[in-house]
Amino acid sequence: MTRLLRLLALLLVCAPAWAQSPSSGDYPLAAGDVIRIQVFQNPDLALETRITESGTISYPLIGSVRVGGLTVATAERRIAEALRTGGFLQNPQVTVLLTQIRGSQVSVLGQVGRPGRFPLESPNTRLSDMLANAGGASPAGDDIVIVTGQRDGQPFRAEIDLPALFLKAGGAQDIVLHGGDVVYVHRAPTFYVFGEAQRPGSFRIDRGMTVMQALAQAGGPTPRGSLSRLRLHRQQADGSILEIEPAMNDKVQANDVLYVRESLF
Repeated sequence: MTRLLRLLALLLVCAPAWAQSPSSGDYPLAAGDVIRIQVFQNPDLALETRITESGTISYPLIGSVRVGGLTVATAERRIAEALRTGGFLQNPQVTVLLTQIRGSQVSVLGQVGRPGRFPLESPNTRLSDMLANAGGASPAGDDIVIVTGQRDGQPFRAEIDLPALFLKAGGAQDIVLHGGDVVYVHRAPTFYVFGEAQRPGSFRIDRGMTVMQALAQAGGPTPRGSLSRLRLHRQQADGSILEIEPAMNDKVQANDVLYVRESLF
């Protein structure tokens, strides 16, 4: 019966750790986060505390412990080691539960509904969650979302195909964000139509857009316009402008200029 009671007590102590998200083990603790610490069979050492700006906590018996930047598992080992080397416990079983994430924020910039800084509300906040917080990509936003930050102390950069994030099964690109990450949605590439078009101006390039589709965006030619005299002006790598007579199924590129010339007759 005694062994059974000990087993049940261990389960109760460890249950909060199991309740954490599977991704929380990779989350680096940051200033402002609130953690709950429990030591098996030592209720006097239970503590809920906020990590200071210097990344430390004050813990009974061992004093100041630096946990900022550590994962939950690493923080557990560090506290246990301090209790063991200090001669307070022979084999401490330490459980750390991340209860509030307040110190870690993500910046969402560029073509989104509400640019700004947003807190990571859970250890497994994903890119789609953060974009939703920022109001999603605006109509002028690109299909590619750029995420930059650090992983394991090294610079991190990922280019995420936003439509594929939702259209393809699995969602492998819906990455978990870390504190300090920057999510950037660039302006979508554009093309221009002028001359004898119904609605001349600049337009967003949709993926795989052809010259025919681009002209349709501008309402097609006016009664005075001639598709047979259509010209495309495209900037080259050296800055020069190439003028070509495009086919209707040619692909449009960023900054292309379509000129619908007037009919000769």
